[in-house]
Amino acid sequence: MSDPPFSLGIEEEYLLVRSDSMALAEAPEGLVDECAEVLGEQVSPEFLQCQIEVGTRVCPDVRAARDDLRRLRATVAEIAGRHGLSVIAVSCHPFADWKAQHHTDKDRYNALDRDLAGVARRMLICGMHVHVGLGEDDALRIDLMRQLSYFLPHVLALSTSSPFWQGEDTGLASYRLTVFDNLPRTGLPPQFAAWEDYARSVGVLTELGIIEDASKIWWDLRPSVRFPTLEARIMDVQPRLEHTLSLAAVVQAVTRMLWRLRRLNQRWRIYEPFLIEENRWRAQRYGIEAGLIDFGAGAIKPFSQLLEELIDLVEEDAAALGCLAELENLRDILAHGTSASRQRAAAEAARAAGADGDAQMRAVVAHLIEEFHADL
Repeated sequence: MSDPPFSLGIEEEYLLVRSDSMALAEAPEGLVDECAEVLGEQVSPEFLQCQIEVGTRVCPDVRAARDDLRRLRATVAEIAGRHGLSVIAVSCHPFADWKAQHHTDKDRYNALDRDLAGVARRMLICGMHVHVGLGEDDALRIDLMRQLSYFLPHVLALSTSSPFWQGEDTGLASYRLTVFDNLPRTGLPPQFAAWEDYARSVGVLTELGIIEDASKIWWDLRPSVRFPTLEARIMDVQPRLEHTLSLAAVVQAVTRMLWRLRRLNQRWRIYEPFLIEENRWRAQRYGIEAGLIDFGAGAIKPFSQLLEELIDLVEEDAAALGCLAELENLRDILAHGTSASRQRAAAEAARAAGADGDAQMRAVVAHLIEEFHADL
């Protein structure tokens, strides 16, 4: 058996905002087509008309992913600017009202609106997905999915970027998940023992016509339907490009570490989803500020300690994959805060300067625009 390629693919969803008022804006006629003239199938509309999605090519390493994603971000930002709009990469707009949004008039999205009703209409959220290529070995994808689930709360905590909803501080670091989890077939993936068990379960729903295929299964981690990858979907989208790449690097490196253990006839301990779910909630609520449970140690550890242990655990793999610098850059999130904490800091700075609540939220959006352009 040849080694998996551990290639990378990154998908991101963005919001369009008016450059003057910072309010959400629906994509004007022609904007997506203009983007597609340059980017081809790497750009597409999303469920809501105020959203746009990009996806990198299949990248052999994080360096190629950086070049491709920077090009995608810069192109979308430049074209949006021609229409008086700015782009932000954040999982919830700080003050927009979901009830005022309209979904994109395409068959796929019309079907979602019909099938999911009010749950879908509330989906004013954006995420990022990281694909790691494992080759045509379905058994490997299911085996690693069972083990990789343990690390999903750690990645979520680092990614949190959605503290505000409709002008209110929710108290959560990732409010996005409270919205997304209302959809069916979401949350942590079940613990399938084999690919055949997964395929059999999916087959029950497809044969009944409930879903057309497994692309309508929206777990935090899943075997991709279109690609021979594992797809991590739990993360909030990142305002800063370099943080996106660091999150991709840790997902890639952890995947390789688990594969390396497998080659040695070892594995990561399989924990009940009930226990991992507790860490998922802690990450969703507190981000990196309150620590997660180390089940082996039987203790809640501060995130700073967990991050150093995680870096040590996969350092060998990150070096082999050429993403060690990006992995170590996770310390920048620890030092300067997740986007959720940086957004709160921007709101507090505006409040201290005398801004009212509405102006504070506009200041947060201005901060998000600045961060999006910082690495372009």
